[in-house]
Amino acid sequence: MADEPGAIGDHHPRVAEVSQAVSRHLDRLQDGSRQSRLQALAGLRAAVLERPLPPPVLQEVFAKEMLRPLARCLVADPAERCRELALELTRHGVSQGSRPEQALPFLVPALAQRLGLPPGEGEPCEELRLGLLQLLSLLLQACRGDALAPYLPELVRALRSALLDPYPQAKREGCAGAAACAKAMPDTFHMQSESLINPLMQAISHQHYRVRVAVIQATGAVIQYGNVKSLDDVLSHLAQRCFDEIPQVREAVTSVTGEWLLHLRDRYSYFHKLIPLLLSGLTDEIHENKELALTYWKKVGSQWEKENENDIKDKLDFYIVPPYYPPGLTRPDLGCRELVIRNIFKILPGLCHDITDWVEGTRIKASQLLVILLQHVEDHITQHMELLLRTLYRVCSDEESNVTRNCVNAAELIGAFVSPAVSLKLITSDLKKVPMPSYLMVLAAVIRGSPRKVLQPHLVDLASTLDCPEIRQRSEEVFYMEQLLCCVEALIDVCQEDCKEVSLQLTKVLVTITAIPTSGPLHVKLEEAMDSLAQVQHLEGAVGLYQQHISQLMEWVSSTHDRWTCFSPELLQFDVIATHSGPTIGKALRDFILILKTCLQTSRDPRMRLKLFSTLSQLLQKPNETVNSQGQFCNYLEILIKDILAPNLQWQAGRTAAAIRTTAVSCLWALIYSELLSPEEMLKAEDVLMPKIVATLEEDSKMTRLMSCRIISIFLDGCIKQFELSKIYPELLKRLDDSSHEVRLAAANALLSWFKCINNDEKKALLKTNIEFLYQELLVYLDDPDQNIQSAVLDILKEGGVLYPDSLAKEIEAVVRKHRSPAYCDQLLLHIESTGWRYSES
Repeated sequence: MADEPGAIGDHHPRVAEVSQAVSRHLDRLQDGSRQSRLQALAGLRAAVLERPLPPPVLQEVFAKEMLRPLARCLVADPAERCRELALELTRHGVSQGSRPEQALPFLVPALAQRLGLPPGEGEPCEELRLGLLQLLSLLLQACRGDALAPYLPELVRALRSALLDPYPQAKREGCAGAAACAKAMPDTFHMQSESLINPLMQAISHQHYRVRVAVIQATGAVIQYGNVKSLDDVLSHLAQRCFDEIPQVREAVTSVTGEWLLHLRDRYSYFHKLIPLLLSGLTDEIHENKELALTYWKKVGSQWEKENENDIKDKLDFYIVPPYYPPGLTRPDLGCRELVIRNIFKILPGLCHDITDWVEGTRIKASQLLVILLQHVEDHITQHMELLLRTLYRVCSDEESNVTRNCVNAAELIGAFVSPAVSLKLITSDLKKVPMPSYLMVLAAVIRGSPRKVLQPHLVDLASTLDCPEIRQRSEEVFYMEQLLCCVEALIDVCQEDCKEVSLQLTKVLVTITAIPTSGPLHVKLEEAMDSLAQVQHLEGAVGLYQQHISQLMEWVSSTHDRWTCFSPELLQFDVIATHSGPTIGKALRDFILILKTCLQTSRDPRMRLKLFSTLSQLLQKPNETVNSQGQFCNYLEILIKDILAPNLQWQAGRTAAAIRTTAVSCLWALIYSELLSPEEMLKAEDVLMPKIVATLEEDSKMTRLMSCRIISIFLDGCIKQFELSKIYPELLKRLDDSSHEVRLAAANALLSWFKCINNDEKKALLKTNIEFLYQELLVYLDDPDQNIQSAVLDILKEGGVLYPDSLAKEIEAVVRKHRSPAYCDQLLLHIESTGWRYSES
């Protein structure tokens, strides 16, 4: 029992013994010799550290004998090793003693003097500075607050220097000391706390993440136990740490903010500043950090509920879940919701500013926080709609996809919580003033978030707004069209069968988008939207949709067709309706032909006519599946040929006019090839078309010349009535010298048909001179380098040779020796002889 700490009286002999042992060494600490001082300190170490001493004995000896000399050595000894040993002995004495307060009058001034000096004038050794700070922290943790209070200025001065220390571990120890100091003197610490804020904020962005964590934790304690007004000076710095790439740093921010919200004095005045910091943790990419933030937030909400139970008694007693709460979301607790609702008017302006910040990370974090806030405020956001919409319009054009996605989610929540009578009225009003893609993006999101029953009364107005020419034809920019399409898709997705009421308006919007030249990338989405609109109405795909509205659509595009130019959007819309409606266009044939007749007059814009001819040519490729689906196309052939095709085949200068003639010839060939133009119709059209078709044989376009040769051949094969054959063959003969091999063969085939047309003696006699001239010219091509041409010409001469075999034989005899090979001439002579003609008789 003699060695028990409390029985100090029993240890007097031991105290005297130890005191005598250390006194010999203490006298030598003032010696001028470094070696002597080291030996003295080593002796002290052996006396009190290397042998076990009862704590009361150590305390008695340390306080009365060792403390003052050791403190003096810490401050004044020039030898680093001496200061190191003195520090070791001092820490041992303070830690083992039961009354550390006795050391404060000696150690605090010494530490303040050694640590609180400007850099370069205090303790130069990093490890010793760290040790001194650890000693300071030990004192702060071991001593009572009332004992420490008189030394608060010196303590704070030493801690300030530690926070500014370039040595990272010293900074961390300084942070620990600052937190310990704040907790040790909660009643008086506020008098000096502000002086620690600036050095803490200088260190909060230190490159070592452990330092950043320590600074944040120290800041939490300094604010919580110090002057709360300093909170304004640290919030912006803490907000920046929400973007820290190290999860532990973000975790520290969440913990500190949560503790402030729970325990900070006058925290009600700072709720609007602290809530965004804590809620930002709910969007952290690390699950543990999210859970920590959620745990704190629920505690904060629960505490607020208890503290304000009387104010929210009705809401607690009559808890009602909104009837159309967004699926997939968990409704926050009442206290959490009320906290945000009562502070949103202070939070939202700053948040909207941050969403438009030039720093991408700030915009992302702010947009994530906006979604969280809207989940809490629910329909109370109605009074802030103008500010919120203005912000969303601006941000939804952001190039950063995460920001845009979060803002779209926010807009969907607006649709869920805010009455469409308010939200849609504001958005559509803005859209009509300045149609912008971001406005449409917000509108689409609001529609997607709206419940079907709530949205249904506004469906007609919405569809009419989208169908407004100033909106659906506002821009050819792909982004604008994408958002316009998204609005239509959202209406179809939400309203389902209700869309039947506005099917025509939505179809017109889809047709308009399809008609815009730059809508190519949206091709698949447009088809899907058309199919979806048809599906909700139980129609058979897009064709069924066109069939339902073909009359209204044709009336819609034709209302201004007498004023169309190549720049008219209605021209492209007409093309879409005609080419995408399939067999349905056959039911609107009268309107279709009337538009063509009006717009394809030669006095109209050439480029517009070219586009319409391209449309007509495309339809005539499969007429029975398009314009002739009802079998009525033959009723309009006369208009098509005489009023549309024939005038446009007339030669006019210019490349566009040439292209028009090419498409007109293409249309005529399609009519003939598909057998829509019957022999009787061909007979009627002969006088009108043949002169113009013959003229097109001189066109620059190879395709035009080729089709013209084929058309002439078809007309000649018909032998319907007497052509002006003498005017046709010279033009065909020229084509035998064409640069295109295909055109040469087509011309040869037409000449073969030309000879077949001479089927009576009257024609034969009238054309004798022409026939003999043809013999002479064709025999030249019988020696053509191309064997296919030789064979084709041989067939022509075999067919035409029976008319005047004598003349042909004479011509053969005249040229046979000039040919590189007489083989074809011999074949031709043999053929003539086989028909009954004899050379001897000639």
